[in-house]
Amino acid sequence: MWCVADLTEDYIVKMEDVLETYEQPYDPQQPVVCLDEKPVTLHADVRPASSAQPGREARRDNEYERCGTANVFCAVEPKTGRHFTFPTPDRSGFEFAQVVVTLALEYTEAKTIHLVMDNLNIHRRKSLADVFGAEMAAEVWDRFTVHYTPTHGSWLNQAEIEIGIFSRQCLGKRRIPDLKTLRREAKAWNRRMNRDRVKIAWKFDRRAARRKFGYKRKSFTRSET
Repeated sequence: MWCVADLTEDYIVKMEDVLETYEQPYDPQQPVVCLDEKPVTLHADVRPASSAQPGREARRDNEYERCGTANVFCAVEPKTGRHFTFPTPDRSGFEFAQVVVTLALEYTEAKTIHLVMDNLNIHRRKSLADVFGAEMAAEVWDRFTVHYTPTHGSWLNQAEIEIGIFSRQCLGKRRIPDLKTLRREAKAWNRRMNRDRVKIAWKFDRRAARRKFGYKRKSFTRSET
């Protein structure tokens, strides 16, 4: 459950910018891609698990070994059902830069790529400049039109829905011991999602936001009714 912050002018401006981006009809020349990341704790079984047998459920010992952490960048183009899943050792500017370059290469024919993200400090051009240098960073970053969600407004990022689906369908309650296994499982899940073209039906628009939060777009003031 999300707790919405106070509706400041900055919050409303950024919220309406993101929602307006979602409301635009699909245009392959201007795809809308949402990006976020999820930390993953790695666990290994201490004792072998037993698989399910006729008349007997699968069994797993409750003892496990903690094997550190990893990270998964999840990106989705909601209107077409394109999914991108990038397991990485950590959530660093270096890894973010690699993801952004990969996304740019996926949409070479687009005039611009609308990229929706939150305000995490690595979600900046500087991350690319630190890895590739200022010139290449500018070239790649300029391929995107970036839309930042407001502070405490990550619920506006459809990548949060993507992460929820990934967590339930791919990670589940299984124990994943290392990054190699995580990458293999994520790749299989990603392949299936892209094969089925699983889309996100986002229904919350600017009109719904104004009605829900009781403000008027032009004045940014709450209505009395």
